[in-house]
Amino acid sequence: MSKNIITKLKKENLLGRGGAEFPAGLKWEMVKKVEAKKKYVICNGSEGEPGVFKDGFILENYPEKVVRGIEIAMKAIGGKSAYIYLRKDYYQRFVKKLKKIIQNKISPLNKGGLRGVSFFKKQNGYFAGEETSLLNAIEGKTLEPREKPPFPTEKGLFDCPTLINNIETFYYAAKIDENKYKKTRFYSISENDSKDKNVYELPIDWTIEKILKETKNFPRYNFFIQSGGGASGEILSSDDLNQKIGGSGAIVIYDFEKTDPFELMKKWADFFFTGNCNKCVPCREGIYRIREMIEEKKIDEKILKDLFFVLKETSFCPLGKTAVIPFESLIKKMF
Repeated sequence: MSKNIITKLKKENLLGRGGAEFPAGLKWEMVKKVEAKKKYVICNGSEGEPGVFKDGFILENYPEKVVRGIEIAMKAIGGKSAYIYLRKDYYQRFVKKLKKIIQNKISPLNKGGLRGVSFFKKQNGYFAGEETSLLNAIEGKTLEPREKPPFPTEKGLFDCPTLINNIETFYYAAKIDENKYKKTRFYSISENDSKDKNVYELPIDWTIEKILKETKNFPRYNFFIQSGGGASGEILSSDDLNQKIGGSGAIVIYDFEKTDPFELMKKWADFFFTGNCNKCVPCREGIYRIREMIEEKKIDEKILKDLFFVLKETSFCPLGKTAVIPFESLIKKMF
């Protein structure tokens, strides 16, 4: 492992690939600087949004790189314990392979196997992938987000400094350590309700239009897309594609003529309604009211505007804040 791995992460400006895009080098540095007897590393493989599936692709094709990234992180922050937190189907598909890699791992950092790595199967609910909710899950507490600050970097798992990063982030940390990072990221591309789903590793500075054309996914029909997240992503028309993708790197393509906006919004509303933890009133009641309007197919723009404002400004965790994005952007484009 490079002694200056944190410096290299900062130099390459690696952003977290779980959706929040927090600078990885800064996060690693924050955990490293905290004086504590015990520190943890958590690899978050919860990936709960529909339309986002690049972490499963990475675990299928590059599990050794992910494990290597976790190993590098443990060494960099001075941690001796790590958890790999996987959604249920990923746990079933990949836990044996990952355990074998860890048990057989021999490197200059660890001779005779990588020690201190445990696995945890994600419980139900989209919110169970939120970074503080997963801390509660591992600790056996109620599945709900924690108040921040303090942030997990200073007081995380079992009140110890904790580094939490996405599977893709650890993959690229390993690539950067090997000086093989080419300024790329993974993109999940799918068509609504289609079984045809693909993942591509492409430059981070490519526009959506270029990504779709270079991968031969640019539709010949009138379409719009959802960019960034699977359910929480922004709706963009075919004229808005000269921009890069943020968030989780997902592109979901919809046929403009065949897509019923109410059916699409109901799918999102059901996802956020069943996926929230009911901890805070704005999220619980706000999403319920949005869902109710959509089911009745009666859009009251004034009430919606007020609901969106309350969700964005007062929701306890990111779920309520990001839930607004798809509804607000779709309504602007299609109503």
